[in-house]
Amino acid sequence: MTAITPQPPTKAQLLELVAALGTAQWQDFAAAAARHGLTSVQAKLLAQLKGPVPMRGLATLLVCDASNVTGIVDRLESRGLVRREPDPRDRRVKNVVATDEGLETIRRVRAEMQATHSALDALDEEERTALYGLLERLRPGMERRA
Repeated sequence: MTAITPQPPTKAQLLELVAALGTAQWQDFAAAAARHGLTSVQAKLLAQLKGPVPMRGLATLLVCDASNVTGIVDRLESRGLVRREPDPRDRRVKNVVATDEGLETIRRVRAEMQATHSALDALDEEERTALYGLLERLRPGMERRA
């Protein structure tokens, strides 16, 4: 009996799998955000705030018009999750900063992503390390903007 060597996955198969995983993770993120009264876009904006970010920079990160960011920030600010600050180098520029409450809220959203956490729990430490390394190698090419 001849052993059948499995064929390596095609790029199309890999892309489909990456898309399916991304979609599932996004749905899990959106569901956790909704439990905290946030839309998925509000939570995504909050997750981008690891420090002060200019309004225009948020529009680029969220791939949307700057006028949309204003409304999102207004709603988050009214809940005390972010605040606007003038940029120290150019006072015409407004930076958005997460408040302590905002940072805690996005931490809880991420912690409550049960489907994502359960899926990752299926991997042992060595597999998680290997997956992390592979994803880090893909990241630069995936984050390049056209």
